[in-house]
Amino acid sequence: MEEDRRLRLLRQVIGQARGEPVTLTHVGAATISAAGVDAATVTARLEGTQRETVYASSQLAMDMEELTVTLGEGPGVDAFPEGPSLAADLAADSCHSRWPAYAPAAVTAGVRAFFALPLRLGGAGVGIMCLYRAAPGPLSREQLADALVLADTVLALLLDKGLSEQPLTSGRWSEESGPQHSEVHQATGMITVQLGVSAAVALVRLRAYAFAHDRRLSDVAKDVVARRLHFGRSAS
Repeated sequence: MEEDRRLRLLRQVIGQARGEPVTLTHVGAATISAAGVDAATVTARLEGTQRETVYASSQLAMDMEELTVTLGEGPGVDAFPEGPSLAADLAADSCHSRWPAYAPAAVTAGVRAFFALPLRLGGAGVGIMCLYRAAPGPLSREQLADALVLADTVLALLLDKGLSEQPLTSGRWSEESGPQHSEVHQATGMITVQLGVSAAVALVRLRAYAFAHDRRLSDVAKDVVARRLHFGRSAS
């Protein structure tokens, strides 16, 4: 039965590719259909490093990943060390207690269900595939099984392609466009120098500023890199 499932899903991915080489875009589209969700992202991450979004199916998906990066909490954070994080209704009290900043923000953005599946090679975490749905409710057993099989395909593509392919907002792949959150990395490094703190503390300060001012983390990072914002002076 499991082999039948893999063959069925492989045919769906190949159908999405329409004769082209299979990319994360094609696997993402097949996953959205098989899991009955509205959007998906794939985030690459190695132990001890920051996350890089390497696939986003839509602007909504990009916004949700940006929210995760900004707030530093949510299913997309918990899934990396803990395993699958399946939130059937982000408006539920249990989700608000677990993710007090992320859950209400996600609901406001139009997402009620969030399913985060870790991408692991043995015991090593490589990334996360996140699935978003506007309507609340869990994945069925069949939908979850399909998503897990397709997550293995995503993992294989990540290991094969690395981070050389990056998505544009249209969902098409650009050529060697570089990491989406490069400004965050650069700003974090600048803040470590400005404040004389570790990179982890600098990232917390950057996130705190973005949250306090209701701004995207990437936008605040761009201000730091452009020297419009300096944490060594006054960033409150």
